[in-house]
Amino acid sequence: MFILLAAAVLTAKSQVTVEAAIDSIEILIGEQAHVTVTATMKEGAKAEFPVFKPTEQIIPGVEVLKSTEVGVKSRDDCFVDRQVVYTLTSFDDTLYYLPPFVVKVDGKPYKSKSLALKVVGIEVDTTHVEKFFGPKDVQDNPFQWSDWSLLFWLSVLLLLLLAVCYYLYVRLRFGKPIVTRIRIVKRLLPHQKAMKEIEQIKADKMQNSENAKEYYTKLTDTLRKYIEDRYGFNAMEMTSSEIIERLERALNDDAKAADTMKQELRQLFTTADLVKFAKYSTLINENDANLVSAIDFINQTKLENMPTEEAVKPELTEADQRTVKTRRVLKAVITVILVGCAVLLGMICYGLYQLLN
Repeated sequence: MFILLAAAVLTAKSQVTVEAAIDSIEILIGEQAHVTVTATMKEGAKAEFPVFKPTEQIIPGVEVLKSTEVGVKSRDDCFVDRQVVYTLTSFDDTLYYLPPFVVKVDGKPYKSKSLALKVVGIEVDTTHVEKFFGPKDVQDNPFQWSDWSLLFWLSVLLLLLLAVCYYLYVRLRFGKPIVTRIRIVKRLLPHQKAMKEIEQIKADKMQNSENAKEYYTKLTDTLRKYIEDRYGFNAMEMTSSEIIERLERALNDDAKAADTMKQELRQLFTTADLVKFAKYSTLINENDANLVSAIDFINQTKLENMPTEEAVKPELTEADQRTVKTRRVLKAVITVILVGCAVLLGMICYGLYQLLN
């Protein structure tokens, strides 16, 4: 007897059970009732609950709106509870018999108990029709300035900015732009310019003329310009002794040129100073010797690899510089205004979308 009783208990515990419970057995027409179906099974067992499509009728007059799986709850006896909640509704006032819910566990069907659902209608007093009102027409939402004021003022600001931008654009367009072009000018090398001047002196036969002062002034000016271009110091504003002193430092690395400078160039500048300031009279052969000394100095100190082209950039007047600066400022202001207009337009479009939707 004891063995049979224990076997019966174990058999009962190992059975699969399906239970169904409804939260309310009485609802009004159109209300919803929830049926919770619980399947108790061994852990790891596979359960298949009834599946209904939305608005599918479980029985005529009772619709299943949706089904929601609650989840799995573990128990202490190696069993688990799996629950599914079905939402029901009905629009006919009557008492319904809900058939058992069938759940398949590992392919074997198990039934729950049957349920009852009573749907109660709403009593309407048809003897006093004046208490009822017919359907109302579609009404427009009232206009509220607070909803549109921000968009209105943003639109006004956008129009003002566009007007200012157009005015600045007109000024920029009709203002005469300042165009500067860099000219590439071919120029003679310092020794070429000096030799050209000396050839002109020879062509004019100034060394044979009686005006020795004009001859030596032209010759020394030619040498001063050559020295200034060749060595980079302002020889035109320096005295003869200062030029000789600067050349001594510049020609330290060129002994041959330095020797020529000491013997011949010093004599040339000394003679020129005597002629210009002391009314010294020179002979024709002395003039020729000084001319040859100048040519020798140029030939011994000339540089052949200097660039023969020079980029000349025109200098702008103060008025032109102000015009260029003004045009740059106008372009910058127009760009900033256009960016601000784009931002305002985006804000206005977004605000309209929010209000209309």
